[in-house]
Amino acid sequence: MKLTHVLVAVIAMMSFGLTHAAQQSLEELLAQAEQAPELVPEKSQREASVHIARSLLLSHYRKQDIDRELSKRVFEHYLDSLDGQRLYFLQSDIKEFEPYRNRLHGALKTGQLEPGFKIFNRYQERVIQRLVYKISLLENDLKDMRFDDDEFILSDRSEQAWPTTEAELEDIWRRRVKSGALSLKLSGESLEEAADTLRTRYQSQLKRALQIRNEDAFQAYMNAFTTLYDPHTTYFSPRSSENFNINMSLSLEGIGAVLQADNEFTKVVRLIAGGPAQQQGQLGPADRIVGVAQGDEKMVNVVGWRLDEVVQLIRGPKKSTVRLEVIPSEAKVDTDTRVIAIVRDKVKLEDQAAKSSVIETERDGQTKRVGVIEIPTFYADFQAMQNGDPNYKSTTRDTLLLLNEMRAEKELDGLVIDLRGNGGGSLDEANKLTGLFIDEGPTVQIRSANNRVEVLTDPDPKLVYDGPLLVLVDRLSASASEIFAGAIQDYDRGIVMGSQTFGKGTVQSVRPLNHGQLKITQAKFYRISGASTQHKGVVPDILIPDTVDTTKVGENSLENALPWDAIAAADFKQLASNDGVETVLNQRHEERFAKNEEYQVLLEEIALLDKQRTKDRVSLNKEVRQKEIKTAEKEQLDLENKRRSFEGKEPYADFKAWEDDVEAQASKTQSDELEVDFIVDESVEVLLDFIEATAKASIAKAS
Repeated sequence: MKLTHVLVAVIAMMSFGLTHAAQQSLEELLAQAEQAPELVPEKSQREASVHIARSLLLSHYRKQDIDRELSKRVFEHYLDSLDGQRLYFLQSDIKEFEPYRNRLHGALKTGQLEPGFKIFNRYQERVIQRLVYKISLLENDLKDMRFDDDEFILSDRSEQAWPTTEAELEDIWRRRVKSGALSLKLSGESLEEAADTLRTRYQSQLKRALQIRNEDAFQAYMNAFTTLYDPHTTYFSPRSSENFNINMSLSLEGIGAVLQADNEFTKVVRLIAGGPAQQQGQLGPADRIVGVAQGDEKMVNVVGWRLDEVVQLIRGPKKSTVRLEVIPSEAKVDTDTRVIAIVRDKVKLEDQAAKSSVIETERDGQTKRVGVIEIPTFYADFQAMQNGDPNYKSTTRDTLLLLNEMRAEKELDGLVIDLRGNGGGSLDEANKLTGLFIDEGPTVQIRSANNRVEVLTDPDPKLVYDGPLLVLVDRLSASASEIFAGAIQDYDRGIVMGSQTFGKGTVQSVRPLNHGQLKITQAKFYRISGASTQHKGVVPDILIPDTVDTTKVGENSLENALPWDAIAAADFKQLASNDGVETVLNQRHEERFAKNEEYQVLLEEIALLDKQRTKDRVSLNKEVRQKEIKTAEKEQLDLENKRRSFEGKEPYADFKAWEDDVEAQASKTQSDELEVDFIVDESVEVLLDFIEATAKASIAKAS
């Protein structure tokens, strides 16, 4: 790759005071950049492109031709996947690429990869230019940088026009470097220390950019193509395939998180139930990982790294510690990060196992006993099952044992199944679990790409529990959780309470290629009522707002997600009719929550997060930024202290005291006991309301 005159000019002007070793290292990197070869496609990649196009046409659930219209979308999507924030390409680049807009469909079907590689090579050239320019801004250790000007950066540039000139692009990056320096300065670093930190970070990114291979270009181009069919249809390169297979078997120690590439970042998709990250409690969906460190070693910046390389760095021996530097999902700028320490471990079935508790409460002068079973995931020890172990662990078996244990002491007045945070798992277990609460009948429908519908039914006609039932869900309840909750709702077997679920209603399979693998969507889940769980998920009967940002988490937040639709209902009979009862339940629930202090704090927290999400500008003025940080910290501290007051605990003296306590709590071993929160308490009250309301409705009907 030959450097442009702009890059050569930038290199020539650099004269900052680096150590001899650092200067030599940078000069070596720049020499590599000047001599970097153009990336060109291999024969095996051309063949794989043809196979991928054929598989999408013949086997994908979404029937979509590879035509001129799709070519336009691939063109736009590819540019967005490379430079969605309009930080690298110039308008002149886009104009030069314009002839490809209407020609990519034929090229993809015949293995002509030159257009995709040409665009990627230009992107690489621009990335290297920007990195060298950023390093040049650190001349004189930031001593010439002022932080009292009324400047700002946009937190989201995706809707901005492509920059027209080099000067415009340089101004954008000057401000971004300034923002990074200001964040470090406000965290206590001197300008000289901040310059060293940024220089190390940018040189690491430059080194990584120079290690990009043709496989990276091919994978980026293919996924810009495949994800137009749906976001779960993905191409894995040979190395990524190896990592994908390892992740599926959970055979190596790690943190228990599902990650995906998000432009130059690595984003957390979801946490695995019972895994180290979930138990630690600080990492969350939509957080972006920008640094990884082993124990107390120096943090390695991983911006721009391939996903498989980031995964490899996060993995390590059991009981060892990995530190992650992450950009929280609610952060407005990429320089607002926090460090999270997680102790690696295997995700064990016992950590994912269901837990139970009995809540006793007074209602009309009587003590009522309601059982609560928390199910983190739908699991099954398939190996033990195949070996003939009669005591193998599974969601359904463990739930049955817990239910029998609670009823052995005294019969329950009602049961709550808590599926909050349950991202799914075994479809067979979701089917069997539903069977515990109905005597017979269908549980879910699956429609394949050829429109053939398969109906799964309760495999055991035995009815285990026929008492009052409530299912708790939230935004992170997905897939198998939605199948179970949807079936309970369709049968009118119980009440569903919480927030609208994730909406993952598609089925994927993995196909080997001559070069890598293709994960392709081939079927779709439908409830027994005929409604799809895709996109909309399950809408609860009793709605409770959630702190999760639905614009970033959920199927409807993903580009090109398959739409919601419906098919014919399965042959089933409702077990009851809750018509009219839900109105009474919602009314009583709202009256209670209007007086519930913990709920009011939840509403305040949601309002605070919404306010932070709508902020589109970040000030580069030190005093303004400092004031904004102090205001945000005070608002967060006030909320936490309100929560502590409900628990009868002393308030935190300051924000740092709260941060230290969060870190200390996160390092403790998680208890095996089920933690009951105010939403579980409210679910018990709603269930008791349900018992009363249905009893009155039955009396009225009999009269």
